[in-house]
Amino acid sequence: MPARPSRPPRTSAPPRAIRLLLRYPILDLAAVVALVAGVLALSGNGGATRWVVSGFAVIVAAYLSIGMVRGLLRRHWGIDILAVIAIVATIVVGEYWAGLVIVVMLAGGRALEDYAGRRARAELTALLARAPQFAHVLVDGTPRDLAIEEVRIGDSLVVRPGEVVPVDCVLLSAEATVDASQLTGESVPVEHAAGAQIPSGVVNLDGAISVRATQLAADSQYQRVVELVRAASESRAPLVRLADRYSVPFTAISLGLAGIAWWISGDPVRFAEVLVVATPCPLLIAAPIAFVAGVSRAARSGIIVKGGVTLEVLSRVRTAAFDKTGTLTFGSPEVVDTVVEGAGRSPDDLLRLIASVEQYSGHVLAGSIVRAAAERGLGLLAATEAAELTGRGVTARVDGHEVAVGKRAFIEGLGAHVDSPPPTDGSMAVYAAVDGRSAGHVVLADRVRPNTAETLRALAAQGVGRTIMLTGDLAATASAIAAQAGIGETRAECLPEDKVRAVASEPMRPVMMVGDGVNDAPVLAASDVGVAMGSRGATAASESADVVIMVDDLSRLVRAVTIGSQSTAIATQAIWMGIVISIALMLVAMTGVLPAIVGALLQEGVDVLTILYALRAVADRPDRRLAGLSTL
Repeated sequence: MPARPSRPPRTSAPPRAIRLLLRYPILDLAAVVALVAGVLALSGNGGATRWVVSGFAVIVAAYLSIGMVRGLLRRHWGIDILAVIAIVATIVVGEYWAGLVIVVMLAGGRALEDYAGRRARAELTALLARAPQFAHVLVDGTPRDLAIEEVRIGDSLVVRPGEVVPVDCVLLSAEATVDASQLTGESVPVEHAAGAQIPSGVVNLDGAISVRATQLAADSQYQRVVELVRAASESRAPLVRLADRYSVPFTAISLGLAGIAWWISGDPVRFAEVLVVATPCPLLIAAPIAFVAGVSRAARSGIIVKGGVTLEVLSRVRTAAFDKTGTLTFGSPEVVDTVVEGAGRSPDDLLRLIASVEQYSGHVLAGSIVRAAAERGLGLLAATEAAELTGRGVTARVDGHEVAVGKRAFIEGLGAHVDSPPPTDGSMAVYAAVDGRSAGHVVLADRVRPNTAETLRALAAQGVGRTIMLTGDLAATASAIAAQAGIGETRAECLPEDKVRAVASEPMRPVMMVGDGVNDAPVLAASDVGVAMGSRGATAASESADVVIMVDDLSRLVRAVTIGSQSTAIATQAIWMGIVISIALMLVAMTGVLPAIVGALLQEGVDVLTILYALRAVADRPDRRLAGLSTL
């Protein structure tokens, strides 16, 4: 066992107030300049006051102009141009105090953005903050704190009450109750018995429990979630596509109104008075904050969205494409019927006999049959001389009889005549022969998730008018599942590249692709919005997707689209609120009744109002389209 890693020594951090001062240097300098200028003004030195304030404002304008020019060279029209022109205009006409207020507004806007961003990202940062750094590993029966990177598969751990389970593990204690709300959004505690698989990231609610690690920390569920959340929290959520629709016309209107005011009045001061109320804050800050808030709100529902732009695209989705297995269905075939041929056996007798042979097979259907027998309380019979022909079937001697179990062709190849026709509804059959005579078969089918049809109807209500199933399964199986789910179109026997071509050629865009496996990774990356389903979905699918739903609940897809639509609506409303109020103030300023210094202060008020409005996207809002959706 490796030695306990030494914890890094604590370094004394500067006080919070000092950190805040260092974070906003322009705001700090503006306060110093205002103080110095105020002292000079009170001493009657008006000329020096003007030079100090004007010089500082010009330097800030020049600094902003550098970033603005760089943006123009990248063919990105920066809304900061209004602020730069307003600062220069106020200095030229002698309204230098108004210019200083604009500088404070810009610097203060960054501080407001940070505050609003921290509040909007609360759910994301909470997930990151809860990430465990150490685990209590049992060494010779004594718990020792080791860095979670040092935990190895097979290590025994102790998880104390209130602690986060550090790695994926299996429960050794008799029972445990955990809280998975931070991962799945479900507030109801989950109870586990000994032997249950417990994912990392859940919180132990009972007394101390013993577990055995089944994954390394890097491969555990919570660490993957942390990486997804870190990517989402670091996203600036640029509102490029949405904000750019308004920035150019708003700038043109503002300059036009300012020019008209100057032309009508003949006073250049009027030009500056109009521009100081042309606030760019709703475009620069408020709207992106709405998207960051939406990302955080989604995380609270167990949905990781990898950026604000994804929410905007979700709000406009018109086509939803689905993988079948594990997405629309549970992904594990179950016994749905037992058909007996001949007399002398009941369906339970036949199922017990088939399961007694299948217990010696490693085929995925064998496990489903054995599990079905156990659920019905059918004790398995002892078998001898068991032999498996890979991909065909199993033979064994059970209770004195030669029993063969497998595909229809395998049974018929042994000379047994099967009377029942093969299934045509997409289900699968496992046949049995006893002493060379057909005894019947069990029917297995992959069940459609119970809320699939309701989910698709809710998506249609949100404007997702077209649904497609893209699956590698046979056409008969795919068509049967599509009919139960209410899918509009089915494309079966698809290879991964076929799915990519299908999404690329889809005319109704944007296209949202929903899948859960490694083979879905290419099409998730190629779609306009890729959604990976399920907390235990493949890592490749999660990395390729734009949205990861952390619980096997298809209705969360509707919630993701709802959050995208509501966040986009609030962002757009914040933009229009700022534009309408700014234009109204500009029209008032054109009359000359609004001094530049008052207009600059009003502009700051508009900024605060629009940011507070944008933070509404954090709150959960009921949506009638979610009503009645059952969860798994």
